[in-house]
Amino acid sequence: MTSPPAFSARVRAGFAAGAAAYDHQAALQRAIAWRMARHCRDLPLPPGPTADLGAGTGLLGRALSLQRPAGWRAALEGPIPDQIPEGRAPELLQLDLCPELLARNPLATATAARVWDLEQGLPAELSGAAFLGSSFALQWLSRPAVQLEHWCVQLGPGGWLALAVPAAASFPQWHQAAKLSGVPFTGLALPEAAALEAVARRQLLVRQLQRLRFSRRGDGHTVLHQLRAIGAGTSPHPPLSTPQLRRLLQHWPRGERITWDVLLLIGQKPT
Repeated sequence: MTSPPAFSARVRAGFAAGAAAYDHQAALQRAIAWRMARHCRDLPLPPGPTADLGAGTGLLGRALSLQRPAGWRAALEGPIPDQIPEGRAPELLQLDLCPELLARNPLATATAARVWDLEQGLPAELSGAAFLGSSFALQWLSRPAVQLEHWCVQLGPGGWLALAVPAAASFPQWHQAAKLSGVPFTGLALPEAAALEAVARRQLLVRQLQRLRFSRRGDGHTVLHQLRAIGAGTSPHPPLSTPQLRRLLQHWPRGERITWDVLLLIGQKPT
């Protein structure tokens, strides 16, 4: 793998700084992983490699290992534990750019983990994949739709893609505050859900497609702090000055919940 480009290096550094707090703070990502796993528990997998793209601390892999009765072991109810019981580890290769996150992933064994920048595409060993899962990772790539198409092409006949990604309609409260205050919106530019859906429909038989709305209480200061706490505050935009940040927070809609718009998509490569 070649050296990561500048923004990838910044994303890696951000998540490395937040790695210790990630599992505790990433409540939305945990909930999405559990929901995705429920949709994947009965998928008929063909032969081929499997991977979790942008695996991080293993929230998706742990959920899959607990809910899938075959291929990823027995289904159990309850929250995702920090440690997977012996014998229930999934066969998913854990790919992530950040070794600090992988170090906290109980599924990232010496033979089932790889530090990898997804900007470089996928490693050769995933060609003809039976299953590629990814939760809250695609948005960090510079060309999400192009990378999604590459992931679909890498699937073998009958292989499955399971994707969850926050879309461009997220954070309307933040966008509104930036507009009213006259300061730039400095958050990450999230992909358009329609563009990703079009790629999936071109390459796959789409079996599940949902637009999920999630919200959380908190003013602007709380929201921005929570993003930084888990390392998700990295952006290609220059940070706001102190006066600009003050104006942004003064115009943040009071009493409103911050909102995420999440695309959840599961599709199968035609045989």
